[in-house]
Amino acid sequence: MENIIIRNIEEKDIPSVVDIQIEGWKSAYKGIIDDKDILYAVNRKEKIEKRKKDYKETGFIVAELNNQVVGFCRYIDSNKFTQDISYIDCELIALYVKPNLKYNGIGTKLFQFVLNEFKSKNKTKMIVWCLKDNESSKKFYTKMGGKIIKEKTIKIGENEYLEVGFEYNI
Repeated sequence: MENIIIRNIEEKDIPSVVDIQIEGWKSAYKGIIDDKDILYAVNRKEKIEKRKKDYKETGFIVAELNNQVVGFCRYIDSNKFTQDISYIDCELIALYVKPNLKYNGIGTKLFQFVLNEFKSKNKTKMIVWCLKDNESSKKFYTKMGGKIIKEKTIKIGENEYLEVGFEYNI
């Protein structure tokens, strides 16, 4: 897909970003996360309000195709979320592409934008966390050059799930 534009998020993009995240969760986590309590109980309005409050706090970019937001990525150029791994100096927090547009290079373009951003800030080690049972995301992060270095437990709703951390040399 040649016409993908990567740009900083604008407030008007937030509803599209939230919709992509909700669609992405339903697609990627079906059969992994408790469906009825989490996947189908998301309050879209609450998510939009939360994003309006936090969208300027971290790096936040969108992928646009034909004037439509089709993916997004959040990242942070510090170790705020991974303090137990002190040598990691930046993190890719979230990367989502509309489920029906996956495998078209959109995720790769978002990922590469973030890597270039970190390179320009002289960062050296990035981490990405992903659910251990999310095979398609693990394949993507491996294809992008990541190596699993750590596992941790996270709580989603009432249940605990394993996440794996992929490390990247920048």
